[in-house]
Amino acid sequence: MHLELSSSIKENVMNLFNYLHTHAEISMKETATTAFIKEKLDALGYRTRTFDDCPGVIGEIGSGKPIVALRADMDALWQEVNGKLQANHSCGHDAHMSMVLGAAMVLKEKIDSGAGTVRLVFQPAEEIGQGALELSKRGVLDDVDYFYGVHLRPIEETKDGRARPAILHGACGTIRGVIDGEDAHGARPHLGTNSIEVAASIVNALGHLHVNPMIPSSVKMTNLHAGSATNIIPGHAEFSLDVRAQTNEVMTEFKKKIKQIVQGVAASYGVSVRLDDSHGSPAAVSDPEAIAIMGDAIKDVLGSDHFDPAGLSSGGDDFHQYAIRTPKLKSTMLGLGCDLKPGLHHPYMTFNHDAMYNGVLILATAVLKTFEKVSGSAAVKE
Repeated sequence: MHLELSSSIKENVMNLFNYLHTHAEISMKETATTAFIKEKLDALGYRTRTFDDCPGVIGEIGSGKPIVALRADMDALWQEVNGKLQANHSCGHDAHMSMVLGAAMVLKEKIDSGAGTVRLVFQPAEEIGQGALELSKRGVLDDVDYFYGVHLRPIEETKDGRARPAILHGACGTIRGVIDGEDAHGARPHLGTNSIEVAASIVNALGHLHVNPMIPSSVKMTNLHAGSATNIIPGHAEFSLDVRAQTNEVMTEFKKKIKQIVQGVAASYGVSVRLDDSHGSPAAVSDPEAIAIMGDAIKDVLGSDHFDPAGLSSGGDDFHQYAIRTPKLKSTMLGLGCDLKPGLHHPYMTFNHDAMYNGVLILATAVLKTFEKVSGSAAVKE
């Protein structure tokens, strides 16, 4: 199987990217993005579904089994860019949406309508680990058989022109904390508890936390807010911890020890620290059959000499929530090389935009190969 993109599809993909890049929206605020994508899918003849209480779009063509789905995340990050705080697509979600819409254009012409269903899942709030959970609650993947995602890869992980059939993400999470103590006059520190000192002690204590050194893991304080005046010692502070572990088992152990350390520090200062660890994403759960299909698609599009095996990543993605909540789901995430630098989440991240064409072709080919595998070659039009 060898697909090629027409000049009109290439132009559409680039126009989609330019629009989405310059109309970024943050997590759970992707209302204009939702409307834009729905409009594009409607124009392509896809059946669409949106939600009254959550951003996101589901698009479908075809009918019956198998159901093969593609996912694109929609949200941007809130960052300072050129001195201005703004929504910024520094994680490539604008490219992911553009590639899945490009694949939608290809698949519309290639799938026999009665041979199965193609479902497109445009998901909000990946950056805060909530979007996959929200769509899972709405059952959008309950009946799906195969599920493919895509993510641009930093140049350190995957070179431009190459791709991986699976990104083996680690588990990631955010622990939010609130320190509740008593304010005091700057001249009378003995009458209160300095929440900044409590936070500093938490940071120092976390440096002595140990789990299995053969499994990569890390914890660090990524924000801290305390104080309102220079002559008041703040008793109240809010902080966040970014927590990472390569396996779900180590993440469970890691979080338990973090909570013990934080509460131990709190007890030593005689203050209360309230913790919330409800935000996060699990480590990768990828299916060997889905990985094999994606690998064949990469080889068809880029050639065997541009194929890289599944690779570990210290990053995380809530894509894997779907597989955990739908155990029969066969899923994997394409890792696309694109000369991405200096790195994901950098406010001035750049990549080779032409690599999106490779992504469109690989995703569409993976879907077509899945239909051929399950339904036979009659499912695919010449």
